[in-house]
Amino acid sequence: MSERERMDFDVVVVGAGPAGLATAIRLKQRAAETGDELSVVVVEKGSEVGAHILSGAVIDPIGLDRLMPDWRSRDDFPLKTTVTSDRFQFLGPAGSLPLPTALMPRLMNNHGNLVGSLSDLCKWLAGEAENLGVEIYPGFPAVALLKDEEGRANGILTGDFGVAPDGSPGDNYTPGMELGAKYVVLAEGVRGSLTKRAIAEYDLMKGRQPQKYGIGLKELWRVSDALFEPGLVQHTMGWPLDGKTGGGSFLYHYGDGLMSIGFVVHLNYKNPHLDPFLEFQRFKTHPAIAPYLEGGRREGYGARAISEGGYQSVPRLAFPGGCLVGCAAGLVNVPRIKGSHNAVLSGLQAADCIADALAQGRAHDTLEAYEAGWRRSEIGRDLYPVRNAKPLWSRFGTLGGLAGAGADMWSHQLFGGSPLGTLGHGAPDYATLKPAKATKPIAYPKPDGTLMFDRPSSVYLSNTNHEEGQPAHLKVRDMHLQETSELGVYGGPSARYCPAGVYEWDREGGDARYVINAQNCVHCKTCDIKDPNQNIDWVPPEGGGGPNYQGM
Repeated sequence: MSERERMDFDVVVVGAGPAGLATAIRLKQRAAETGDELSVVVVEKGSEVGAHILSGAVIDPIGLDRLMPDWRSRDDFPLKTTVTSDRFQFLGPAGSLPLPTALMPRLMNNHGNLVGSLSDLCKWLAGEAENLGVEIYPGFPAVALLKDEEGRANGILTGDFGVAPDGSPGDNYTPGMELGAKYVVLAEGVRGSLTKRAIAEYDLMKGRQPQKYGIGLKELWRVSDALFEPGLVQHTMGWPLDGKTGGGSFLYHYGDGLMSIGFVVHLNYKNPHLDPFLEFQRFKTHPAIAPYLEGGRREGYGARAISEGGYQSVPRLAFPGGCLVGCAAGLVNVPRIKGSHNAVLSGLQAADCIADALAQGRAHDTLEAYEAGWRRSEIGRDLYPVRNAKPLWSRFGTLGGLAGAGADMWSHQLFGGSPLGTLGHGAPDYATLKPAKATKPIAYPKPDGTLMFDRPSSVYLSNTNHEEGQPAHLKVRDMHLQETSELGVYGGPSARYCPAGVYEWDREGGDARYVINAQNCVHCKTCDIKDPNQNIDWVPPEGGGGPNYQGM
């Protein structure tokens, strides 16, 4: 068997999203300022940078202003549209009620923000990073942290290639590489596999509230010229979700006739019959939404989990030899529906702390300055005033929760604080489902191929592919528990919460058989989050597998 190759760097960054690339760029900027040599490598599990990046996206430019102040003057900058119209609506079954933006706290204003593809932005940032000397390896998933005898992170292990379904080396087996580092930066996004293990092994959630999540589904449409409104940003709440189920939609016009339309369902929902994908499909039939799609063409589809816990659910960000940045750290501002600005800002802060540590001759220690500093920074000032929005929504439903959240945010704006203090989130999302027999099934309309589509045709648009003949990357720990509880008690919700048709219960022949169509997986991580028994583990597939999003 081949021995593993090893390469050593000053810093290894896992994930080529906005947080990871910002970290790498800032490290090289600092090295250029001081004239020091600093080796930085970014590993990315997608087949190319941007392949696994999915977001709305409306982007607050504060992070870009700090990272690359000249971006506005760059002809090659990929985001050309800014917000010109900012609308909020509450939807009922047949009508809609506009929510005046004048009644909303100042932080909810989107004017001047950028609209476009976060995937395209990451490709651009990757080019800037490589120009500075950052090495970027797409198609190399990180599967384990390397540690020294004291338990400190000192690198990563990338995944093997050519492994047979039974786990044995295949004919084309190539072992993964060891990438040694003085510091490891985990920038994997929401519910990354290494991040999940690091949080558990280093007890990074101690004293924190449970992380909360949503599932975000998105389609990219090419709309008719008559209906295109460049710079339009529209958000809705309400129908088709009931008043106790959190979620909402986004609709953004940008570029050359493009519209991103998406739907978010909070994963603390209780009814196991709920199907987020089908909720999204019927949402598009609402009379306030359907006209935008008339004469349009659907060009893309994808889905991704979103961190929603906010300020009180951010784990400890530094551990011996490494740190968390971006959505791996849970830095999304839920009311603003934004996280990329905090991702970039966290990458800048982590990079500055790492650069300072390296300049002092340190390695593999805990970056206490990073952990101590984020709450006093722009990130903390962004997340603190909205920290009670999610708990209030969860407790009082859409109408009561949003009214309470609005009042709480206004209290911060006018008086600098909240009489509620900091509220807790309650149970983690996997513990919120009720038994199937105690809930009502939901009747969904069938796809019409015009506004509503099925899962297979949607997954096709995501360009998802996994090489055949590899071990399944969706690991069920106890198949008997899956049958007796996930199916027997909860009615098999994995067949519904998965937006890609990965899971199904085959009852032919009388016995239930759990079928896992791993080749469909779009890497959203919802199964890892919502399974009521925490019986499913998502791990990276062989390098380059998964969706290949274009312009998403």
